[in-house]
Amino acid sequence: MNPQSKMALISVSDKTGIVEFSNELSQLGYEILSTGGTAKALNQAEIPVREVKDFTKFPEILEGRVKTLHPKIFGGILYKRDNPKHKADMDQHDLEAIDCVVVNLYPFEKIHLENKIPKEEMIEFIDIGGVSLLRAAAKNFAHVIVLCDSADYKMVIEELKENKEVSLATRTKLAQKAFSHTAHYDSMIAKYFIERSSQSEIFPKELTIGLKKVCDLRYGENPQQKASLYKESGARAWGITDAEVLQGKELSFNNYLDVESAWEIVNSLVLSRATGERELSTGSSNPCCVIIKHTNPCGVAMGQSLGEAFQLSFAADPVSAFGGVIGFSHTVDEETANLMLKSFFECVIAPDFSNGALELFKKKPNLRVLRQKTTLTLPFEFDIKKISGGYLLQERDLSLESLTPASMGAAKEIVKLVTKRTATMEELYSLDFAWRVSKHVKSNAIVLAKGTVTKGIGTGQTSRVDSLKIAINKAGLKLPETVPALLEIESPQSKLPLVMASDGFFPFRDCVDEAAKVGVSAIVQPGGSIRDQESIDAANEQNIAMIFTGTRHFRH
Repeated sequence: MNPQSKMALISVSDKTGIVEFSNELSQLGYEILSTGGTAKALNQAEIPVREVKDFTKFPEILEGRVKTLHPKIFGGILYKRDNPKHKADMDQHDLEAIDCVVVNLYPFEKIHLENKIPKEEMIEFIDIGGVSLLRAAAKNFAHVIVLCDSADYKMVIEELKENKEVSLATRTKLAQKAFSHTAHYDSMIAKYFIERSSQSEIFPKELTIGLKKVCDLRYGENPQQKASLYKESGARAWGITDAEVLQGKELSFNNYLDVESAWEIVNSLVLSRATGERELSTGSSNPCCVIIKHTNPCGVAMGQSLGEAFQLSFAADPVSAFGGVIGFSHTVDEETANLMLKSFFECVIAPDFSNGALELFKKKPNLRVLRQKTTLTLPFEFDIKKISGGYLLQERDLSLESLTPASMGAAKEIVKLVTKRTATMEELYSLDFAWRVSKHVKSNAIVLAKGTVTKGIGTGQTSRVDSLKIAINKAGLKLPETVPALLEIESPQSKLPLVMASDGFFPFRDCVDEAAKVGVSAIVQPGGSIRDQESIDAANEQNIAMIFTGTRHFRH
């Protein structure tokens, strides 16, 4: 073993910058050791390279599954230069020290998301040797430089040129990065196997969730809190983290939470009432609009046009709507954009925007405009909440009980009428709308609606009847003087019956009694209280139709 020699093992799947980096290393006196594909690229660039199979005197086997898994490789990496016993072993077995390991892994996540190859072939994109090399080099960071990110090549070369070595502080940082990278890589593979397993196995005994940093945020919920945005690895590009920001200031922590709420409600409303299938951007469903404030909807509406849906949702609670976040189900046109400009909003998200709408939005350069073209699917994802010392995981609440006339018969064992009076067709469609909205309101949640427009929403109270009183108060608000300029249509919704949805059952009959006082003619709630009959009796006494869904939708 020549103690004066320096050797770098380079084996990369992504060859970005590797030729330039290897050339710099070679100029600095490093011997380059490499595997087949990387060695070929370096040879073509006329950079001296020694192939691993020549170094180990052992060929690549099992169709490339085994390339670098050899004692001469791992002995050279794990050798502690200041340990006499290690030095004796190195001399006895004629091993050579490897001082730098440059590896990036097979693109398992990319290949999986592209979904172009058979699932059984995905196994061959699980990197074994690369992960082992990174972990070995990171373990011996006191003596070995480990690189898994091409963004770090320049920093390492600069330190080598300036100091003839890489500092311990930098080697420590690179080791941490390597271990984080291999842990992240394994988490993606574990997620792949979880997705392939049965539903009864979705919560394994041990679970690691892979995250990739997207960007730092200005601050968290409050200015004194630091924050960053991460994207869950292996997730489809349908969510808010993949939305395209077309204009406006950087999104804040709170903006992301509100935009997520807006997008969830929009996508819930555009499910076909007849088939349960998606209709987003097809034009076959009525356009809808939601305005969010502090993650709760303050106004939700469907209309004959997107502009009408916006005006109706704004009119539902114009005071709360100021400074809110808007979600649209269809492409935002110039007419709708013009209506929006009459008030102040933080963000707007939609499947797309017309060129005219985007030009108008330039008048408000701070307005954050997000485009998410991808139709919402129902991917395998956890709903995760942080508690002190741990996390709570659950399945996403993707159930949606339809209350339309066409579906009531098929679902009568679960969704059932419990009162003497049957809900009219108009009431059923309105109840269906209100029930969809209530699922996305913080509990205790009460939604009052006429047709497909919310009239009042009561959110997050410790008493359900208090939520109802808030919803009633919202429905009776006098519009401020600035509102008529926005309300350029006469709403046909005003002539429709008033209905109520509750995300949880009524513990007492008081909610039914209070609802009757303001003219509610139909109610939907989960049922399940020991006092259900009291609520049913109250509804019968006041000629109110009431439907039990059998499913509650608490949201904390």
